[in-house]
Amino acid sequence: MTIRVSRRRALQGAGALAVAAATLKAPAIAQNAPIRIGSVATLEGPFATGGQDAYRAMEMLFQAENMTIGGRRIEWIRESSNAQADVALARARKLIEQDNVDFIIGPLSGAEGIALKDYSATLNGKTIINGGSGAADTTLRNPSRNFFRFNTDGTQWMAGLGTYVRRTLNVSEVTIVAGDYAFPYAQVFGFSLEFCRLGGKANYLWAPLGTTDFASQIAQIPRSSGALVVVHGGTDGLAFMTQYAQAGGNLPLIGGSIMADATMMSARGPHRRLMVGMVSGGPVADVIDDPQWNDFVARYKRMPGAFPSPSIHAVNFATNTMAAILALKQVNGDLSGGQAAFQRALQGLKFKAPTGAEVSLDHNRHAISDVFLNRIEERNGQPTTVAFQRATQINQTLGVPEAQFLALGAPSRNNPGCVAAS
Repeated sequence: MTIRVSRRRALQGAGALAVAAATLKAPAIAQNAPIRIGSVATLEGPFATGGQDAYRAMEMLFQAENMTIGGRRIEWIRESSNAQADVALARARKLIEQDNVDFIIGPLSGAEGIALKDYSATLNGKTIINGGSGAADTTLRNPSRNFFRFNTDGTQWMAGLGTYVRRTLNVSEVTIVAGDYAFPYAQVFGFSLEFCRLGGKANYLWAPLGTTDFASQIAQIPRSSGALVVVHGGTDGLAFMTQYAQAGGNLPLIGGSIMADATMMSARGPHRRLMVGMVSGGPVADVIDDPQWNDFVARYKRMPGAFPSPSIHAVNFATNTMAAILALKQVNGDLSGGQAAFQRALQGLKFKAPTGAEVSLDHNRHAISDVFLNRIEERNGQPTTVAFQRATQINQTLGVPEAQFLALGAPSRNNPGCVAAS
């Protein structure tokens, strides 16, 4: 946007500079300029439908503000990634360095989040607010002062699930099939930490993101397994479950958070009969007994192309977008001063997410909030996730002192969190 000011207007404005300085307000031009918000979501690759749903939720929230905050119009510049860290980083750099956005909301997937966190640490006067990335180390290790995450992470989403499988379902051995990248590492770590400390045994089978043939992985599932924990999602999750069903698989299913999601269950196929009864953990369910959630769902369903219920990606991006809007309102749209006031407003926020869960940030600018245990039930001919248990105010280290949690090491395929009780 180009703003031209005539010589006469410039001379008239010179006398006003002292008044502006005295009142410590941003110049009128800066205040009247649009707020340029960039976003990065996966519109390509295995999570493309999730990225589309994330943008659907963001659009709904911006429309509710009439695309204006503090008298300034919102310009929303959307970019697409493919769940690869280098692509997400290139899109973020383009938004900051070419489009000159004020801040970014994004990305969606785990490794992408780590890449954008690292990039944010190199920036001055700019902010990145997470979209839906759930990798633990996006905020837990080497956090950036310019990166804020208001959604809980993949480790938190599994809180209570390992305990439920070991104690309530009385399963002593599981096989975990998971994607070989940052987000599933966090999910597997959170599950294993509980399950193994209660005496459970876990076998691990990893597959790269974008795998289409899972036959060899399915063949390696030990017969001694009492349940199958599936930590895939998007097209990977659909491919695995379809092939597992075709192979005659019949183990009780435990799901990672993006397995029990609208983007997965909206697809038709043999996988759906196996998924009814599956228990999972996560920040959202189709059915949550909370009036705020019911209101959010009703508004979401009026959006073009909406799923029967908002996906996990829609809810995560919505939570982070709500935080951006609330902080912008607190500073009346003023992003001057290197965004210091805006970032202080973000740090101090306490609000309710779309699910009705209270959200606040810890010292690493990471969310403390609620997670749910869910079960898939058949309702009106559709598989539906129903929250049957809520764990409140879960922090990033699952209640373990931070130094002790960090000493366990970063989640990886070689460090899945299976630590027996001492």
